[in-house]
Amino acid sequence: METDPAVRFSDLHLRFGELSLFEGLSLDVPRGETLALIGRSGTGKSVLLKCALRLLLPDRGTIHTLGTEVVGMTERSMVAVRKRVGIMFQNYALFDSITVRENIAWPLRIEGWEDEQAISERVAETLLSVNMPGIELKFPTELSGGMKKRVSLARAIVDEPELLFYDGPTTGLDPANAHRVDAIIERLKEERGVTAILVTHDMRTVDSVADRVAMLHDGNVVWQGPPTEMRTEAPKVVRDFVTGNFRGEYDPARVRAMLEGSRRPSGGGAG
Repeated sequence: METDPAVRFSDLHLRFGELSLFEGLSLDVPRGETLALIGRSGTGKSVLLKCALRLLLPDRGTIHTLGTEVVGMTERSMVAVRKRVGIMFQNYALFDSITVRENIAWPLRIEGWEDEQAISERVAETLLSVNMPGIELKFPTELSGGMKKRVSLARAIVDEPELLFYDGPTTGLDPANAHRVDAIIERLKEERGVTAILVTHDMRTVDSVADRVAMLHDGNVVWQGPPTEMRTEAPKVVRDFVTGNFRGEYDPARVRAMLEGSRRPSGGGAG
């Protein structure tokens, strides 16, 4: 049985021009854990997920994803690692021109599945697991925001990944749909035991599904611990953030620089 963390970030440094995003950030995500990453916009939560998949390279530091040190890997060698990771995107990232069936089947086809009956059965099973049976022939444009979220989740889990990244899984959803997504995430954890990293501003989701919370602030992890302690035992900066009393200065230039840097191809350094 593997005992090393599913993901390990060690002494990460990352700059985008004059903007310093990570300054010696270190964080472990044990296998089987659901970790919630919190922090104000522009602190690099989604960027950290991209680094774990070598879609962005740090200036310094090491990253182990599912036992593989990825910073020094080639794009070709990263294919095998990325196949073991499922991603639920905040903006769905569905292909509007193809059906729900083909959207969900996409990872299976990348893995080389050719048996159409087997593909259809796996897609149907996966849709059932996210409480959306029978919509295979619909197109994403016919779906509500909540339905698109669950289709995106179905695509993330269809090939049974070892590691799941949820980027804003309940962003933009009404309370009823957010509760549905939270319940599915919790059930997947219980039934499959997968490791997950959850990027969110939704404290209700954190309370519902996270085993542990890590807050990013000023280039590093300022606190990590169980959700039950983040409002009482955590440092003031964390307590203020999760209770809505945070008054940290919002810097639009920082956010813009981070977003522009995150669009760069991974073939070169991170700045």
